[in-house]
Amino acid sequence: MSIKLYGMTYSNYYNMVKVVLIEKGMEFEEVHLLPNQETEYLAKSPMGKVPCLETDEGFLTETGVIIDYLDALGQGPSFYPQDAFAKAKVQELIRHMELYIELPARRLYGDLFFGRPVSDEEKAKVKELLEKGFTSFAKLARYDPYIAGSEITYADFFFCFSVGIATTVCKKAFDWDAYNEIPHIRELLDTLNERESVKRAQADRV
Repeated sequence: MSIKLYGMTYSNYYNMVKVVLIEKGMEFEEVHLLPNQETEYLAKSPMGKVPCLETDEGFLTETGVIIDYLDALGQGPSFYPQDAFAKAKVQELIRHMELYIELPARRLYGDLFFGRPVSDEEKAKVKELLEKGFTSFAKLARYDPYIAGSEITYADFFFCFSVGIATTVCKKAFDWDAYNEIPHIRELLDTLNERESVKRAQADRV
């Protein structure tokens, strides 16, 4: 099967998919592309977003969908538990990180990384959402030593590239050292950053 991964190496969602492809030992081609509204790309990714995966059968968008597709192919190891409920708990963790940690943090990316200031009111709202998101996430995560238990799962790859950048937002925007202050975050990020797949993705960032 021929696989192309469209996006940019500094995108956290792009890197989630990239790490999964590496972990599974799957061959793929990277196509550097910024999100855009060009007609040619909208035929591949209807919202113009990245990442986008090209396969022999067509195109797929949305990181969670892409990862579930790669898992369903059965190539390389699966990072879902076999038990149905345990698998659902991994998916719950992923959705929680996406909706209640990464998305609120993303509202400040323009201000913190691209010189597009936001209001103090917006910052205050984001802080409130992140505090709530981290508090509720702590009730779901097991850190034993991985998020869902003793075995690494897809939730850990989401964690690496969503919670990691959210702690950077907390530090830059609020002088809140969530990386060190929230239990287990630093330890798990340090563990994940030692994996060869993550090292490769981090080294390729431009």
